[in-house]
Amino acid sequence: MIKVVVIAIAALLGGVLIYAATRPDSFRIERSAVIKAPPEKIFPYLDDFHRWTAWSPWEKIDPQLKRTYSGAASGKGAVYGWEGNSKVGSGSMEILESVPASRISMKLDFFKPFEAHNSTEFKMERTGDTTTVTWAMSGPSPYLSKLMGLMFSMENLVGGQFETGLANLKTITEK
Repeated sequence: MIKVVVIAIAALLGGVLIYAATRPDSFRIERSAVIKAPPEKIFPYLDDFHRWTAWSPWEKIDPQLKRTYSGAASGKGAVYGWEGNSKVGSGSMEILESVPASRISMKLDFFKPFEAHNSTEFKMERTGDTTTVTWAMSGPSPYLSKLMGLMFSMENLVGGQFETGLANLKTITEK
């Protein structure tokens, strides 16, 4: 009887491991918000890491968060580093491209609690007196990420933080 149980558990575990291997090799998480403000008013909050404390959802999670700024003051070449508690971890972001009132792309590197290297992008599209702001993150999904994805939905976890950040940005820029 024990032999049958061990074989069943091994088969189940093997099935889970094989299923994880079939998951996509990359991911993309994206959220958008319509803000009643021109892109020229929104853009500085995204293009200057010093202004992220006003709206970024991760800034509020760890009151003792240590921040470093280097490179350009804002725009292309600006670098932001952080080191925080286990919920925030540590990492850095660098603005690679900055098109005023239109688009910002960044390199996003996580060091703790796990290492990951992703891309982040903000796009702004004006329609009348509103601007649609889209925040997206994409990157590779190594096997460990695929396996973790079976238990935790990165789409919901990160996507929920994006929604909070965009709502904060909306509140600040619609004033």
